Parts: sequence; structure tokens; C-alpha cells
Amino acid sequence: MDNDVRPVKRPTQSLRASIDARNQTTPTPADPTFQTPDEVAASDDIEQPATLVEQVNTELPADASKPKQPPTSWKTKLKLSWPPGKKEWIVLGVALLLIGGGLTWALTHHTKPVVRAVAVKAKPKAPPQPTTVPSNLTGLPVNPAVNEGPITGVMIENSLAARPQSGLSNAGVVFEAIAEGGVTRFLALFDNQGPNSLGPVRSARPYYVQWAMGFDAGYAHVGGSPDALADIRSWGVKDLDQFANGGSYTRISSRDAPHNVYTSMTALNELEAKKGYGKSNFTGFVRKAKEQAAKPPTARSIDFTMSGPLYNVHYDYNPTFNSYNRSVGGQPHLDANTGKMLSPKVVIAIVLNLSQGELDASGAYYSTYQTTGSGTVYVFQDGTEIAGSWTKVDSKSQITFADSSGKPLPLNPGQTWITAVSDTSKVSSAP
Repeated sequence: MDNDVRPVKRPTQSLRASIDARNQTTPTPADPTFQTPDEVAASDDIEQPATLVEQVNTELPADASKPKQPPTSWKTKLKLSWPPGKKEWIVLGVALLLIGGGLTWALTHHTKPVVRAVAVKAKPKAPPQPTTVPSNLTGLPVNPAVNEGPITGVMIENSLAARPQSGLSNAGVVFEAIAEGGVTRFLALFDNQGPNSLGPVRSARPYYVQWAMGFDAGYAHVGGSPDALADIRSWGVKDLDQFANGGSYTRISSRDAPHNVYTSMTALNELEAKKGYGKSNFTGFVRKAKEQAAKPPTARSIDFTMSGPLYNVHYDYNPTFNSYNRSVGGQPHLDANTGKMLSPKVVIAIVLNLSQGELDASGAYYSTYQTTGSGTVYVFQDGTEIAGSWTKVDSKSQITFADSSGKPLPLNPGQTWITAVSDTSKVSSAP
């Protein structure tokens, strides 16, 4: 390096003379001005004596005739000139080879990143949201499979010995009318989500059969009036008569006959499947997309006069659920399965012509209703009363409802209870 200490230049002498001179020299006392190598390196003005080897090399005969040239530094050796000569082209070529080789190595021998396996916790999949559609029967959201199954109509008794009935709170639509002797009876219509205890089941009547046909429903009953049984055969009704299908019904011991015949929706659905009664094809009632209660309600209290105090019907508006709590014979109408009061979303009174038919075995007259044609209807929902008209074209068609201008009258989704009355005077309401 440029700061290295260089040897002092001395006159050339023979090796022998130099050795002799050293042998004759007496030891020199310690020099008070002696400096360490570090001290010498720190000073640029002091020259150091040549070592023995350097002296011997300078006195060799081969070099005695030539003056000693100072060594060339590495900077001087690498100093290039312009225009380039042979040395410069060699240096340039070597540099390019080194650079090219380095790039080739870097491109072909690059270090691949180390891939470390990281445990990732799989997020739990959210359960698929159920897809629902409006029920053809009630308008409520149901699994689409429900609409692919049958609608089942069941005749339910309403005598004093039959109360409280089982399963009425699960019905989607209920028709109410007088059977005979002033005793009312129900046609309860279910989709395939009905209860496991249903009854007591009683006999068929022609008007109930016609209402059931509007829903293309299977029809569960225990025998029936002569006219009803003849109509079932002639109209091609999906018959589920207990007399011919006793295995689908049971008689309970806690009630006396004939008020003790019960069934279940499971048993009736199995019977329908066995008979090949599949999907019910019908047009349901026009339903609202969303209910909206009136503020304030204008029809909080509803009364239907039937045949007398034991069968007259009363409803009280329930603003909490926007429904109507039902009473019959002056008592809350309960479901034996739940112990709760029946409370349909929609209450309807249809005004029909009522007459007396033939006598039954007990000497009472069968009721005869004119179920086809049209007449006055009163629809109670959202705490209000709407007057309009009902229409049923024929025995197999669906009953429909329209407002006073003739437009379809949409009903709230949920249970709909339809009662047949013989005159408009049999219907009253109060705010």
C-alpha cells in the first residue's frame, strides 16, 4: 500500500565486505529514539534500515550492473489509457466474461424460497340457509317440498262431547257450518305438516265435500250422509273414509263413541301415498305479501249467530299478534294438543242460502247449503272489516273473494277461518 514503510537506499557493496563490517562492529547501546512499528507507520518522514534479506538481494552479481527500480503499485498496473490498446481490450473482455458468468449463474442457480407448511384452521361452514316459498294453502313461508305434497281435509266434530278438539290450531284453512240439529262441524284443511293427534273425526256432508274439492284435497271422514257418500263416488273425490281404511284411524278410550275416532297427519299421508294421491293441484287464496294492522282497529269484536248460544261464535282482536282469539258457546275455543286458544289471522263470514234436507237416523234434518254461485262476504283482518263478494263457479272450483269493486281481496298469510251464515244479519262487529 502507499503508506507502507519503504527500505532506505544504500550504496551497493559486496556481500563479503558487508559481513566483515558487521563482524567488526561493536554493539550499539539502546537508542533512546527507538520507535515501535506503529510509531514508524505514523510518521512519513522516517526511513527504516533495510533488512538482511533485502541487503543480500541487492548485492547479487546478476543485478549489480542494473539500478534497482521501485515496485509498480497495483493502481498503476490497472491504469487504462484511451484510445484502448491491447491491454484495455483484454481487461474489457475479462470483465464482460465475469459479468456474463455472474448473471448466468444468478439466473440459473437462484435460491428457491423455502415453503413452510403453515397450519390453517378451516373456518366452519355456515349451514345453508333454508329456501322457502309461500305455502299454497296459507301463504306462510314453507319448504318447497310442502307445496309438492297433498292437501288433506278432515271432518272435525263440534258437539259439546267433542270439545276441546285436537289439532285445529295446525289447520291452514277451516270451514264451519251447521251439520244438523243446530250442531256445527268443521272441515279442517292441512298440508303435510299436520299434528299427530287429530279429532274427533265425524261424517261427511255434501257442502264440506265441495269445499274440499276446491283444494283437490284428500277427504278424511267416518261415513257420511247418503247424499255425501254418493257425491264422493260420482265426483271422484280422493276418499279416505275410515270405514274402508280402519288401519289409519284409532278409537280412544277416554271418550265415548261416536266422539272417539282420531287419526294423525302421518297416518293420513301414508294412506294417501298408498292410494296414489300425490300433489294437490289447486289455486290458493290471494295473499298479501305483508300484513299491516290498522291504527286504530275498527273491528275489535266480531259475532256470528249460528244456531243458538252453544254454537254461536265470538272473536276478540289480538293486537299483539294481529289475530282474532276465538270463542264458541261463550267459552274460549281451545286446542286439546296445546291447551291454547285458537287465534286465526283472518276471519271470514260467507252468506249462503241454508235449507233443510232429509232427516237423519236421529230424526234431525240434514242441512243443505247452496255452496256454488256467489253471495256476500265479510272479511276481518288487521283489525278491520271489509265487505265484498264470494264466488264458487262449480263443485270442483275454488271459492274466491273480491272487494266491493270486484277486485281480488288479498288475505293475510296464516290460518283462515271461514264460517257459513244464513243471512247478513247474522254478522256483527264493533270497534
